[in-house]
Amino acid sequence: MTQISISNAGVEFGATKVFQGITFTVARGEHWGIVGRNGSGKTTLFRLITGAQQPTEGVVSRPPGLRYTVLEQHRDFGDAATVWEAGAGELAELLGLERALASQAEALAGAGEAATPQMLAKYDRDLERFEREGGYTLAPRVDAVLQGLGFDPERARTQSLDQLSGGERGRLGLARQLVSAADVLLLDEPTNHLDLETTRWLEEYLRGTDKTVLLISHDRAFLAKVADHILHLEGGTAIPYAGGYESFITQREERRLSQQRTFDKQRKLIASEEDYIRRNIAGQNSRQAKGRRKRLSRLPRLSGPLSEDASAMGLALDLSERGGDQVAIVRGVKLGVDGRTLIEDLTTTIQRGDIIGFIGPNGSGKSTFLRALMGEHPVSDGELRLGGSIQPSYYRQDMAQVPRDRSLYEVISELRPRWERRQIQGHLAKFGFSGDEAQRRADSLSGGEQARVALAMMVLSRANFLLLDEPTNHLDIESVEALEDALENYEGTILLVSHDRAMLENLVSRVWVLHDRRITDFPGSFAEWEERSREREHAAAVAAAEQESLRRVKERKATRRRESATDENRVALRELRRRVEAAESEISALEEKIAQLTALLEDPQLYTTREGTEKSLAAGKELEETKRKLDTAFANWTAATEQAEQLSTT
Repeated sequence: MTQISISNAGVEFGATKVFQGITFTVARGEHWGIVGRNGSGKTTLFRLITGAQQPTEGVVSRPPGLRYTVLEQHRDFGDAATVWEAGAGELAELLGLERALASQAEALAGAGEAATPQMLAKYDRDLERFEREGGYTLAPRVDAVLQGLGFDPERARTQSLDQLSGGERGRLGLARQLVSAADVLLLDEPTNHLDLETTRWLEEYLRGTDKTVLLISHDRAFLAKVADHILHLEGGTAIPYAGGYESFITQREERRLSQQRTFDKQRKLIASEEDYIRRNIAGQNSRQAKGRRKRLSRLPRLSGPLSEDASAMGLALDLSERGGDQVAIVRGVKLGVDGRTLIEDLTTTIQRGDIIGFIGPNGSGKSTFLRALMGEHPVSDGELRLGGSIQPSYYRQDMAQVPRDRSLYEVISELRPRWERRQIQGHLAKFGFSGDEAQRRADSLSGGEQARVALAMMVLSRANFLLLDEPTNHLDIESVEALEDALENYEGTILLVSHDRAMLENLVSRVWVLHDRRITDFPGSFAEWEERSREREHAAAVAAAEQESLRRVKERKATRRRESATDENRVALRELRRRVEAAESEISALEEKIAQLTALLEDPQLYTTREGTEKSLAAGKELEETKRKLDTAFANWTAATEQAEQLSTT
């Protein structure tokens, strides 16, 4: 069933054409990734789909009654007072309906036989709506989504919205969209405020939903996991591709190659015809030459494929000097904010040439550590300093390094006071700001434009130590890939805070994992760390399954009826009780062993050495064997309990 149909759509703002000739259809349940350069019209396309904007040309069709929800950059939570109410969004109305149903039920009970048909009819209508809109599952749904996106559902019921940071409000806005009753989810950069854990949760959630999803994202790994169709906005139009993101990359290259061949073939044809016309226009074959010239003038000219290099940033990172071998020295560091300890007992050294991926939950202290390295935040204890001849450059997540009260020309001029006007404009042009755009004030820029200015400033620093805090936020995929290429060719040292798994996999040779106030230093690639993490997650899943089994054991044990045995079955009951007690003792011992093995496997430090990895594999096998034993013990306990209950009723 087609839910969205766009035919030959185009949008113009005055003399500016955003895009034209866009045609594609979206069927129910499909997951579309929308990709393209910043400014190519991705958000405008969303506005066409919702009807907030009409196309200048073409048609946008939607079936009547189609419900959609839009995740936008600016979140409005309406009259919601608590985090939970804001997360529930439109479904919070069901809470009011639930309270109204309770009041109506009480009124009907009080009225008894005097209840009017109107009262009964209203109660029936409200109850039917409550059931139809999922009222009975509302609270669990909201709780599950809030939990998945890093909120405590219980605390969320009383926590005020005023207590949330900007990133938390972004995650709450996403939760609001996910729990809605919409048929179509329109998500604009949903991973911008997520850490790795919540990004993975969102992937699984979207992969499991039967709703239609259209998402704008620069996160290549996320797109590869979620999207089954790609719409690529490029060159003032859009091309739809069937298949996931990796398939899109292959198809796009094949399409560009075919387009280049066709373009080259036509160019050769035109050159040959023009040569014939020049040689014969005044000779005996003048008539044929004029005919060819007429046909040539009517021939539609093909354009070559748009080069990625032509649209990407001109990003090259150089060093002013090599710097010392020890880039940063950390000895017994403790770091906190407002009395809350974020990092403690950290001792390590960053060596020249290291590319460290720094990962951990949002709010755990990664940005604070970077600020401390720059001398902008004090340490509570220990020593934290840069090595000799180290020149750092700090890319802030909030891009506060970009002066808001100056023009782009002035920003670059202050960094390079000896540069001539053409040099300043040429540098800005490499980052997409040409002509009069150099005179724009920084406070008028979008997030993506501010990010490009921040990178333009970083290039001029010629630093030998880059501290990058979520540098891919607000960049489009082409810019992310240009940054990745520049960092790969950079000869200095990098400390990279990022949730972009593709960038982490392609760059880092060392991983810092911040967990529970401690940093685990993993001497390997991010892909290797991911493999270790999967082993830990498997252990946690096994433990969770066993906890559920044990919960069922305890519930049944608590509700087990006292046996009232007769003389004939007293002996049998005594034997069954012995078997039940033996099974319970075995279950208790196995539960303790599972807890010990799980704690071992969840320790990040275990995976930092070869011996630790071998120990984790052995522990994993032992955990699986213990699980099988627990399954058997649970089955024995269940059988003995059921037999005892049957005997007690005879």
